[in-house]
Amino acid sequence: MVSVHLVNPSDNSFGTAVITPRWLFVLAAATPSAAGDPILVDESLEQIDPQSIMPGDIVGISVHTGNALRGYHVGRIARSRGAWVVYGGIHATLFPEEAFDRGEAHAVVKGDGDIAWGKVVTDCLAGTPGKIYEGGRIEGSQFLAARWDLMPRDKYMWASVQTIRGCPKHCSFCSVWRTDGQQPRQRQFQSVIDEIVNLRQIGFRFIALADDNFYPVTLTDLRLAREQNNVAKLEELTAIRSERFQLMAELAKLPKDMVFFTQITMEAGEDGEYLDAMRKANIKGALVGVEAVTPEGLKAVFKDFNYSGDALAKQLQTFKKHGVHVLGSFIFGLPTDKPATFDATVEMALKAGVTFAQFVMMTPFPGTIDFGRWEKEQAKNPTLVGDVPITRYWLIPTEVRPKMFTPHPSMSSGEISERTQKVWDRFYNWTAIWQRSACTPTLRARIAFMFLSKLYRQMYAGTGISTDSARRKKSKTAARWTAKQCRKLFQAKPMPELRSPAWDLAFSSANLRRPAFLGTQETPSPFNVITKP
Repeated sequence: MVSVHLVNPSDNSFGTAVITPRWLFVLAAATPSAAGDPILVDESLEQIDPQSIMPGDIVGISVHTGNALRGYHVGRIARSRGAWVVYGGIHATLFPEEAFDRGEAHAVVKGDGDIAWGKVVTDCLAGTPGKIYEGGRIEGSQFLAARWDLMPRDKYMWASVQTIRGCPKHCSFCSVWRTDGQQPRQRQFQSVIDEIVNLRQIGFRFIALADDNFYPVTLTDLRLAREQNNVAKLEELTAIRSERFQLMAELAKLPKDMVFFTQITMEAGEDGEYLDAMRKANIKGALVGVEAVTPEGLKAVFKDFNYSGDALAKQLQTFKKHGVHVLGSFIFGLPTDKPATFDATVEMALKAGVTFAQFVMMTPFPGTIDFGRWEKEQAKNPTLVGDVPITRYWLIPTEVRPKMFTPHPSMSSGEISERTQKVWDRFYNWTAIWQRSACTPTLRARIAFMFLSKLYRQMYAGTGISTDSARRKKSKTAARWTAKQCRKLFQAKPMPELRSPAWDLAFSSANLRRPAFLGTQETPSPFNVITKP
């Protein structure tokens, strides 16, 4: 009997994961029934057993830039075992030929795999797979609910549900608006609620709304459409915004013990009505891309619509006043950064009352403006690490891969890495975490907050930024133990009696049976450490 394997590659396995890699379970739903239930392998839990792959099996591997090297290794293992090897995901979409050359692929799915994956499996079963399958960008009505019945429920703290794809912004460091598009593709709120109810039935009350941008229409967007007398645009934006409010109104009707987390832009801080709706919907936190705390830094990343200085602190505090906690995302290594920038950034994060924070080193991701600019510069005088061009850094073994790829005008990469590590250490010391944990309602929640803070610190900064292999190994061991303890604090009693409302609209079950192979580049957060926003 031929088996279908879906693999989420990872170099780091912790035994427990904070959040479900959503693509794994949605793509399972697109697998044709003729192939049976797929075998799901999340290597952030445990790595794949090569002996489980048999000749004629079909192995689907989704890769982003951060796990591409491991993904290619898994593909070579699968091909050596006589299996059909298929790649998808954002990296394979951008570099399909690399998947053939490095990962020994038989086929690559570009773009959304919702419809294409079923065809790939059917072709492989017939022994005639094509080379490239164009998935394109599907409409929100075609988004699929995940096969949560295939999930090991004792391994994940948070589940994930997607409500919208695409982002209208054009930040220089982000590839989402190029790969997923700037036109928001919104899933019908009824299908979102149905899936969330299913998750609460089986015992999940913490859920990440895994969207590129949960706030797709700003007040500025509406104002400009009015000023330009663009009636069609105004109607389109108003409809999208109305659907967002409908979704949040329905979320507010769910059991009050449910907790949601999402990702939005800073501009939402100007929209008190929207933030209030989020609070009522139990969306208690959001990853907000702050990126830089100076006007020069924001301009460098095409994000000058953000505030800086005291105005930034005030706007971040606005989220908290409306009951939405912020996970602030900050970037170090911008050409405008100076040694003083590091202290100024962590002080800003503490002053603004940011509940969580991530401090990442500038990385030019493929598909971004930054990457294109850097690639052109490198073409004049290429830098090699071994025999690999630095512009293909994801192919460099992790033990020798640089932490910074673009030269800084005044600091070495070692200095930037060391200063970034110190910022993590300062923001996540026990005293600071304890003070921030006061935002939680109960002692149990406060303990969970502290465990989660330390887990995130160990999983990301400890195993990622540090160049000391001994320190990385120590952090990985600590993270495995912390993750196991932390998971217990997020467990909830199943509610099998919970039911979805009887929707007035007729929904075709076929519209709810199509998934996405394409995920975004890895955006670390406490609720998305191993996978994407």
